[in-house]
Amino acid sequence: MKQEKRWDKIKKIFRNPYRVVIFNDQNLHIIKQVRFNAKNFLGAILLAIVFIIAAVTIIIAFTPLREYIPGYPSSKMRHMLIRNVLVVDSLEQEAQRRDFYFKNFRSMLAGETQAADTVIHPLAKIDKEKLLLTATNQDSLFKEELAAEKANPNLGNNTMQGITNLLFTCPIHGLVTNKHDLNSRHFGVDIVSKLHARISATLDGTIIYAGWTTDTGYVIYIQHEQNLVSVYRHNAELLKVQGDKVRAGEAIATMGNTGKETTGPHLHFEIWLNGLSINPEEFIKFQ
Repeated sequence: MKQEKRWDKIKKIFRNPYRVVIFNDQNLHIIKQVRFNAKNFLGAILLAIVFIIAAVTIIIAFTPLREYIPGYPSSKMRHMLIRNVLVVDSLEQEAQRRDFYFKNFRSMLAGETQAADTVIHPLAKIDKEKLLLTATNQDSLFKEELAAEKANPNLGNNTMQGITNLLFTCPIHGLVTNKHDLNSRHFGVDIVSKLHARISATLDGTIIYAGWTTDTGYVIYIQHEQNLVSVYRHNAELLKVQGDKVRAGEAIATMGNTGKETTGPHLHFEIWLNGLSINPEEFIKFQ
């Protein structure tokens, strides 16, 4: 019985109409009155709550006020997170290229034959041509072809006139241990410096060959103006590939001790003019 009485009271609350009256206390004149029942009142309260929640959500989502919420990252933090993701991705790609390079290098030292299309030289840019590291006699054939042009130490004035005004950059500073000697078929100079020291292009030009040879290790040939070709042998690592344009003084390799003909870490540097070998010390000071 008591429960029924309670339900009856609750039903009366929702069924009975109510009125809110605002009147002047002095003359009891009615200013405003509002009629409602409990159902309409609860509906209005729920609608107001939904509106407030929606407004707060919009303000937080589309205004800078969201940065003041504890735990929400600021714009600087978001930019830093994006930058860190990009850096980690780049480092991961670089680590994969380095691991692949060392794997091929170990295989090469062990005498294993690598497929030409699977060996990739580590480069700073991944959109360049892949450099083949398999042993080849292309360097030897090129050297014999140049030597077959009757290298002459006393080039005529007309031949030398085109390069006397060129400003040669020293590829690497160090001690010249073996000089240019055509009689012993030593067509360049050997410069000793620190292992893995930077080797630079002596003039502006284009890489016409960059690769590995059995006798002279990692080799780079650069074609310059005036029909000049500079050669860099026994490198530890090549930083450019065939077809690259280089500027004078730009790093192209690091000094090493690669190839069967090397006797220690050094750079063997040659300059060829119109197919004739010239002495690099006539144009460059290495010390």
